[in-house]
Amino acid sequence: MNRSNLLRKVLLWLAAGALVSVWVFPVLWGLLTSFKTERDVLAYPPTFIFEPTLANYREVLFGTSSILPNLWSSIVVSSASTLLTMLFAVPAAYALARLRFPGKKSTGFYVLATQMLPPVGLIIPYYLVLQKVGLLDSYSGLTAIYLTFSLPFAVWLMVSYFEDIPYEMEEAALLDRAGRIRTLWYVVLPQVRGGIAVTTVFVFLNAWNEFLFAVVLGGNNVRPVTVAMFNFISVEQTQWARLAAGAMLAMAPVIVIGLAAQRHIVKGLTVGAVKGGGRR
Repeated sequence: MNRSNLLRKVLLWLAAGALVSVWVFPVLWGLLTSFKTERDVLAYPPTFIFEPTLANYREVLFGTSSILPNLWSSIVVSSASTLLTMLFAVPAAYALARLRFPGKKSTGFYVLATQMLPPVGLIIPYYLVLQKVGLLDSYSGLTAIYLTFSLPFAVWLMVSYFEDIPYEMEEAALLDRAGRIRTLWYVVLPQVRGGIAVTTVFVFLNAWNEFLFAVVLGGNNVRPVTVAMFNFISVEQTQWARLAAGAMLAMAPVIVIGLAAQRHIVKGLTVGAVKGGGRR
């Protein structure tokens, strides 16, 4: 019995290691490439022992192809879209999960249906609308477009967290004349902090990693870092070392946020599995 348990654990660890390596290997390879010269990058067979250099990071940050303005664009658009999304998503998800009103089912279906629309089919309509109102290549225009796909995602994700709260807690507060707003603020929201944290992180990461809308609806003034990677790709050559350095800098905020919020993410993702479902 002990030998079978040991074998099972070894197999699980091997499987977990194989799955993790699928993600870790490209990141480590990109990290090594960012410290190489172009000669070392193009060497064949690949060189694993080389003299590291910070020239690529200096060029990416302070050179002619600096991505600092692009990082700022990504920060502004991602932060603004995340803030506005959560501002609207929390009350909307609460209403869909806890209140009764005409058209509730059709509203929920509409929120779900918007998640099924292919983004590539919306590019031309979005472009024409922003062109008409003069918001092409602007922070407000790109933020508004990001809201169209982040808000339905956030609402649909948070509905499940609100539904897991026992109705008795809310009814007790309402019987004490707390009012709907005070009940939401002091009773309901503290119970879904993990869900709010998870949703906030996912919305920010989706906005940070978005490329399709940014490359079409952005421009010289608003050019997120995902689009700025093309600065190192041309017809003549691809500057792999600088591209890798730029990719590492672009991934840094994502990795930092993921590590900082991992406790809330795990707690938020497992809250539905350990809580009893509320009355539907």
